[in-house]
Amino acid sequence: MERSSYTMTIRDQLILGGNKPVLFSGPCAVESLDICLEIGSKVKKYAQNHGFEYVFKASFDKANRTSGNSFRGIGFDQSLKVLEEVGKQLEVPLLTDVHESYQVESVASVVDVIQIPAFLCRQTDLLLAAGNSGKAIKIKRGQFMAPEDMQFAVDKIRSTGNQNVCLTERGFALGYHNLVVDMRALPIMRQFAPVVFDVTHSVQQPGANQGSSGGLRQMAPYLARAAGAAGIDGFFIETHPEPSKALSDGPNMVPLSQMEAFLGMIREAWEIGDRYKEFSLL
Repeated sequence: MERSSYTMTIRDQLILGGNKPVLFSGPCAVESLDICLEIGSKVKKYAQNHGFEYVFKASFDKANRTSGNSFRGIGFDQSLKVLEEVGKQLEVPLLTDVHESYQVESVASVVDVIQIPAFLCRQTDLLLAAGNSGKAIKIKRGQFMAPEDMQFAVDKIRSTGNQNVCLTERGFALGYHNLVVDMRALPIMRQFAPVVFDVTHSVQQPGANQGSSGGLRQMAPYLARAAGAAGIDGFFIETHPEPSKALSDGPNMVPLSQMEAFLGMIREAWEIGDRYKEFSLL
């Protein structure tokens, strides 16, 4: 099974699928400027220490919460202002999600990478609007999608003339409140585009906490090491200084105090995958 030659350019000299792994990391949601700066500044330093390129991540709107009473965000305009300020102060590229086609233009004026949530990976109008923005597009594989079918989501982006697209693995649904990662999905999807492994959502338990999602963060190191050794181009990790107080997805986050050690561990696993990327039984 051959890996594609595709890469995704995020900024000049920052390329997913190149010779360095890319880390997409930050809090689940934009909670405040202070918390975003605290997390982003530390993770940027940790990423540099362990040879990762770094992209700051935070969602401006959590539109797919289990309960309608859950925290969604601090507001569209305010969240984009926070993201823009983080990018300026920390001098880092930015990633956030979009949920509706009309959001793309405003979001694209601020961020470098537009993320398509897993539940929306088949939404043609959204994918085309994202592709037409000219930004790098990161598509999460839906929990209901076969990995080989993600080629068609990639094709929708490329039909706009935008070649900067990647795929993200975050597990598939198996029964209630459980996700399972099939490591075969990584090389399958890597035939079509660069692949990122979503460490923290792969250990999420959707809806398991009586109206909010649970998670098994203790499983994150095992899946992250396995994915790195299997051969991928980047990692997606949500983190927070106090996950128990995070306003979204706390149970599956990596505590900020453990992020540097975590990155050192997965960098070693990534090096194994990179070393044997040409090995094949075909």
